[in-house]
Amino acid sequence: MEAIAYEAAEIEGRETVMEGADMRVRVLTLAESECIPWHYHNNITDSFVCLEGPMIVETRAPRAEYVLQPGERCEVPPKVAHYVHGLNDGAFKFLIVQGVGVYDNIPVGGKPRA
Repeated sequence: MEAIAYEAAEIEGRETVMEGADMRVRVLTLAESECIPWHYHNNITDSFVCLEGPMIVETRAPRAEYVLQPGERCEVPPKVAHYVHGLNDGAFKFLIVQGVGVYDNIPVGGKPRA
């Protein structure tokens, strides 16, 4: 699977809760087999809150895997590549808070999972 930009990822739904110059909050809904491909941000932290799941946030350098159930959360700091998908490729929904800083999205090549 080729890495594509987060904004271009085909997912079931995106709802912007709030957006400003240096922060935004969205609710993202992903159907079975949908994912947010590997990417990182130069300045912002991604804060994930699972609404429906379970969901998985994987990171590289440091390598980690966060399995989130509804109500659980995790953060991915700037410059840490991450990949978001449902457990066993299942559907999931999450709230994401992104900031504080200028938003960017740098795709990272490679397969979604080893």
